[in-house]
Amino acid sequence: MTTTHATPATSTTPDLAAVKAKQQKTWSSGDYSVIATQIQLPSDLIAEACDLRAGWRVLDVACGSGNASLAAARSGTHVVGVDYVPELLEKGRARATAENLDVEFRLGDAEDLPVADDSFDAALSVVGSMFAPNHQRTAAELVRAVRPGGVIGLVSWTPAGFIGQMFRTITSHVPGPKGVQSPMLWGTEEHLAELFGAAAAEIRSVERTAVWRFHSPEDLVDTFRRWYGPALKAFEALDESGKIALAADLAALAGDWDRNKDGGSVAIPATYLETVITLR
Repeated sequence: MTTTHATPATSTTPDLAAVKAKQQKTWSSGDYSVIATQIQLPSDLIAEACDLRAGWRVLDVACGSGNASLAAARSGTHVVGVDYVPELLEKGRARATAENLDVEFRLGDAEDLPVADDSFDAALSVVGSMFAPNHQRTAAELVRAVRPGGVIGLVSWTPAGFIGQMFRTITSHVPGPKGVQSPMLWGTEEHLAELFGAAAAEIRSVERTAVWRFHSPEDLVDTFRRWYGPALKAFEALDESGKIALAADLAALAGDWDRNKDGGSVAIPATYLETVITLR
């Protein structure tokens, strides 16, 4: 996972190994599980949309603290969750143990999955795989892991939605690595068709919203600044005046998107693309 411009790749050839090393440090900072508690619902919905069957083997790629892993396991499946942040995997293990769910968590990279070919009936990735720098390789790994006729379920933030605009705001203050494709491209049907079309018998997408709820726009900024790796690292990269400016811009963005508009607590709808891919 990494912060990047919400723009297409340029002609610059990035050092993807360096990008990956930096992004791993980014997502290891803060505690993404705190943020993930507010977006459990998209995981439940994509698990249902994939019509998972009891007894299936399901892979959760870039699983974080296990939102999608647990959602799938509650359907009676055996789940393997893969992420490259050990601390998040430990939190996922604790959650699975507490619910007595059949989930195995493995340390691994979305671009080089530690699984055999055609070894899963389904794969899920909820706002996870989209942040890997090499989109083509990440998509190919998802396809490789799932058997012919199996399904891949994706949840991806859209470029024009709140999270897409939040990343745009952050990168206007702290530019991302040049030449790396925007993760928000995964939130467009056109890009997913390019990535998965050759392997897919069918691709079905629908836009949904996840609602972020905070006491105030400033509470949202403080929470993301403390716990969300990309925001935390962006603030760390700025001097004091830069920190103040970024915080003000993010609070203004949250205020603009707030649907309550009553000066009290805020509710911010963030658009995402829910996609189910049936493989040939």
